[in-house]
Amino acid sequence: MGSEMCIRDSPMPAVETPKLRSDRSLRLLTRSDLKDIELEPSKVIELVEDGYRALDEGQSRCPTKMMIDLPVKSRDSIAFSMLGFDGYRDLVGYKTSYRKGGDNPNHYYTTITLYDDSTGLPYVLMDCQKVGALRTPATTALIARQCSKPDPQSVLMLGTGIQAVNTLPYLATALPSLSTFTFHGTHEGGIRSTREHFRRWYPDLDLRFAEDIKEAVQESDIVVVASGRACHPPIHTDWLPKGGLLISVASKGVADGAVAEADRVVATSEGQYALVGKRLRQGSNQLDGVLPELISSDRTIRSHADEKVFAFSSGMIVTDIPVADELAMRALAAGRGQEIQLWD
Repeated sequence: MGSEMCIRDSPMPAVETPKLRSDRSLRLLTRSDLKDIELEPSKVIELVEDGYRALDEGQSRCPTKMMIDLPVKSRDSIAFSMLGFDGYRDLVGYKTSYRKGGDNPNHYYTTITLYDDSTGLPYVLMDCQKVGALRTPATTALIARQCSKPDPQSVLMLGTGIQAVNTLPYLATALPSLSTFTFHGTHEGGIRSTREHFRRWYPDLDLRFAEDIKEAVQESDIVVVASGRACHPPIHTDWLPKGGLLISVASKGVADGAVAEADRVVATSEGQYALVGKRLRQGSNQLDGVLPELISSDRTIRSHADEKVFAFSSGMIVTDIPVADELAMRALAAGRGQEIQLWD
């Protein structure tokens, strides 16, 4: 597969409303309906980039997510919801998520409902697991594109969960200069999936498994952490080499106070960084930029190449909506799902 990144010089025009969004039927798409629907890494990166651009241009809306930690601590349960509007696609999205047990994918349930704001009609209710598994690595790739030092050579991926297994091929797509790809995980199935996903898109590139985590961090220009507390020692920003970039994907595997060890700090959303990044900030209010503005202005967060940069990545529904819409259109065109009439 090619590794050329698709970057537009001008904003994407509003998407034409398809016929599937012009009646009162609500279409249901299950996880099985979406399982084999294919989206190329370059396409997903393009969709997510559109979501951030539309937000920065003021065409979209993305309030800070609502989140609650459930009171029985032994269950490690969390629930949250997000509401947003995609101005490029004229779609309102409403996402809900619930997770019990941080390392158990069978206890993670997430859905998204899309409404067509141009017609006022419901469109689709769908499982959102695959959406997150695609838009999260696309966000990581965009952060790396805007915040890594010029022509990075090496990347380390820590974690092999649902939102991590696609990360390395997405980074290879966004940053063709990368030549050394390393990862670490503790679950056999996730390790196997990581290898399979990478080989599928980049069969000619080598993928290494890291044994010594601190040493691997010290040797990597880009480090992405999407892992749990017990998977490896907590990752410190000051372990990075000069010019290194540490991307925390809402990760428990990053050390408390990692922000204070960075020269520059960037987040996908200022509001969500304040809400869910408290452990990493440890009282620090440093924030030097947000990803939507960096993308729209096509600028880096760096003042010089040797700075160590910490990036906080938290999911935003303006990136879920375009990916969910694209998956839904392809699935429905393939005859998947079912129609229900909730309204007369």
